[in-house]
Amino acid sequence: MFHQFVVWLADTVGQLGYPGIVMLMALESSFFPFPSEVVIPPAAYLAAGGKMSIGMVVLFGTLGSLVGAAFNYWIALKFGRPFFMKYGRYLLVSPKSLEKADRFFERHGHISTFVGRLLPGIRQYISLPAGLARMNIFAFCAATVLGAGIWVLVLAGMGYWFGRNEQLVLQNLRWVTLILVVGCGLIVFFYWRKWQSHSRRAQELSE
Repeated sequence: MFHQFVVWLADTVGQLGYPGIVMLMALESSFFPFPSEVVIPPAAYLAAGGKMSIGMVVLFGTLGSLVGAAFNYWIALKFGRPFFMKYGRYLLVSPKSLEKADRFFERHGHISTFVGRLLPGIRQYISLPAGLARMNIFAFCAATVLGAGIWVLVLAGMGYWFGRNEQLVLQNLRWVTLILVVGCGLIVFFYWRKWQSHSRRAQELSE
């Protein structure tokens, strides 16, 4: 059934073209359960056959991810924050907690959003706390484009080289995902070390 779905999706993307990639990736990047693993590889397969451009697949795939992420950001900003301001005390979310989230995303929102876009199970939802904390929209978009672009590039490479062999795509994607998770862990570790060092120097100068 999965193979039939991939074939159908490839045909659908072929008919809708690049706007179809934007639409499907926007759905994937929002809170709708739609995996990007079945969108970009079929499109890249078409690119390998000369029916699409691999560069345009990556570009429009990243654009779709940004559109979906911006939608989540807007939803959280527009409705989430007023909700928690009004009813948060019933959910153990105090105004002080929101202020802490604001400060966290002001300082670390760029790295959190970037890393979140590369982690499975998180990439679709990292935009919600960013919007809730009113993260700077330009920093949010930049981090989203960078993280989403890397993920789309990985998927496009899988689809371009392995075509419609979805089992081979998924098999290699597991290893790539593991590498990305380890890489994100290292990025967070070194970022935290640098931040700690910077904080100590700032404290020493203030004394």
